[in-house]
Amino acid sequence: MDQTRIQKILSSKRVLQFVFFIAAVTLVTYFFPGEGKFRYSFQEGKPWKYGLLTAPFDFPIYKDETVIEQEKDSIMLGFQPIFSFNEAISAKSTADFENSLNSLTGLTISPELRKNMVQALRDTYRKGIVSSDAYSRLQSSKFKEIRIVENNVAREVPVAELQSPREAYENIIDRFPDAYSHHVLQNCNLNDYLNINITFDSVTTDRLKDNLLQRIALSDGIVQAGERIVDRGEIITPQTYRILKSFETVSLKKSTGNDHRGYTIVGQIIVFTCLFAFFYLFLALFRPQTFNEMRTLGFMMMLIVGISLIAFFLSEIRVQGIYLVPFAIIPIIIVTFFDSRTALYVHLITVLICAFTAPFALEFIFLQLIVGMTAIDSLSDLSRRSQLMRCAVFVFLAYCFAYVGYTLLSEGDLSKINYTMFIYFGINCVFLLFAYLLIYIFEKSFGFISTVTLVELSDVNNPILRQLSEECPGTFQHSLQISNLAAEAANKIGAKAQLVRTGALYHDIGKLKNPAFFTENQSGFNPHTPLSFEQSAQIVISHVTDGLKMADKQSLPQAIKDFIATHHGKGKAKFFYNSYRNKYPDRPVDEAKFTYPGPNPFSKETGILMMADAVEAASRSLKEYTNESISQLVNRIIDSQIADGLLRDTPLSFRDVETIKATFIEKLKTIYHTRISYPELNKNEKPHEEKSDEGPAPESDKETDASTPK
Repeated sequence: MDQTRIQKILSSKRVLQFVFFIAAVTLVTYFFPGEGKFRYSFQEGKPWKYGLLTAPFDFPIYKDETVIEQEKDSIMLGFQPIFSFNEAISAKSTADFENSLNSLTGLTISPELRKNMVQALRDTYRKGIVSSDAYSRLQSSKFKEIRIVENNVAREVPVAELQSPREAYENIIDRFPDAYSHHVLQNCNLNDYLNINITFDSVTTDRLKDNLLQRIALSDGIVQAGERIVDRGEIITPQTYRILKSFETVSLKKSTGNDHRGYTIVGQIIVFTCLFAFFYLFLALFRPQTFNEMRTLGFMMMLIVGISLIAFFLSEIRVQGIYLVPFAIIPIIIVTFFDSRTALYVHLITVLICAFTAPFALEFIFLQLIVGMTAIDSLSDLSRRSQLMRCAVFVFLAYCFAYVGYTLLSEGDLSKINYTMFIYFGINCVFLLFAYLLIYIFEKSFGFISTVTLVELSDVNNPILRQLSEECPGTFQHSLQISNLAAEAANKIGAKAQLVRTGALYHDIGKLKNPAFFTENQSGFNPHTPLSFEQSAQIVISHVTDGLKMADKQSLPQAIKDFIATHHGKGKAKFFYNSYRNKYPDRPVDEAKFTYPGPNPFSKETGILMMADAVEAASRSLKEYTNESISQLVNRIIDSQIADGLLRDTPLSFRDVETIKATFIEKLKTIYHTRISYPELNKNEKPHEEKSDEGPAPESDKETDASTPK
């Protein structure tokens, strides 16, 4: 397989669709809360919301953490830390002190005093000398005694009897109150012989402490498999709550085991694959244009995954944190750029993904579906900021009513309502107001176009439209007429009326380059007279390419450029084409010189504009405006476009075309309505004379006359 073919495969739509699918499933599975969630949510003192619960397996009833801590504290009250006694330090320091006394010169020390001083030091070491830090900690601790291990034999020593080097020095000095003894002890530097001989044994202490703590029983009972735990409506007592918490602990341990964790991940992959597969199937069957547009498909998948990850994160922080996620923002954004059916489907897929992390899945799904439908119904066409505010209020009310209704249905008691939920709903709806900013960001990032932008673009005070009205007044009036015709037809068949209205205002901006070469802007002189048919056709045709250049300069959205490019499709400039054929019947015709560059319309809206443009322009040439003439004109123009294959790429049905024809006919009859002819006064009759036997013309006559020309 050569490199060109590989690049072609990698750049194909199917590969990108597959990549989006795998990426979405992978991200949602990877960030899905991995510790597992208990399937039940409960509170002490609240009723059990589920059916009868029996133990599926044996499990212990764990004690409360407070009880365990109390038992630990009770055991630690009698615990004695372990210290080790160093006999070598005691012997060496005592011997050194005795030698120091013997070597003193200039002082007369009696044998009895020398013996007493050495014995005092020996007694001090027997009690033990600890470091100053250890001494301070022990004196301020709850320990009453410590154990000192000497030659593998432990003895208990009261903490009050321990000495730091300073305490030992003061105790020895106190044993010899006379001044001469003090003088002797100072001369022999007693401090140098007071060394630490008792040190803390952390290893032995920790081992003994662990042994004691392990004797504490973490449970005080057992629930056997099949034993009844709680039933629907029963108030959860402290004992029942303890049993449920024990059941939750054991269940989560089982689910997070290595074997079970692997099965859990496989289950997540299967579930998320099913959801995204059905979403793809919906788009492929009912929205193929969206499914094959990678920008649009990628945006929708990004929105689903993004909201899901936010929901996963908040559900980990707080139990009810998932209700802070503004799920209604999904249908608001989707319905703004696309349609309500797609918005509802995207919302449903997102809610089902996030329901697996919700504390009460059924309640969560019910509330979010109600809220999503409320958002779609209240915001079918976002064109003003006030609409978003109104939508947020409706969503809040829908949340509240749905929650109260669900609680009353499941609990049957108004006191069971958790009023904290209303705070979550309020915060949620405040977040909805950021949808306006997100719509703007997504619009610029992905090249979409919203109704808000269309309304802004349709303002006739925009520079390009104001220039069109000043330099091409005829074209401007023609565009206004088309916008009304096309918008009415779009409303009748369910197309986007605001889009086609805005597109109609801009479709002929290319005529600004040569205004006088178009009939509606001429006043007497026709600049086509000295030109050949080919030259005239090229000038007229060029208004499409000139319009696209102006649109690029004005940074108009692609959706508006589509109207400029397709409003003539690949049709011909028939006036000059037919004139050429009539004048030179024997000459070959270079049809490319008389053909618009296209492309042909490819959406309902661009197809409507093409029909409206041709019909409105041709209607100006009618000699009389009757029902028959207008109907014949509309049918002839549109049937001709269909015969030429110009509407072949649009999704318009035969019924849509007939509806559009009927709409155009009614609108043109209204635009070019005729008035009744008032009778002239007879000249041989005096002006002041009136025929008393004749009244005003009956209404039926007026209606009949209304069809006659002015």
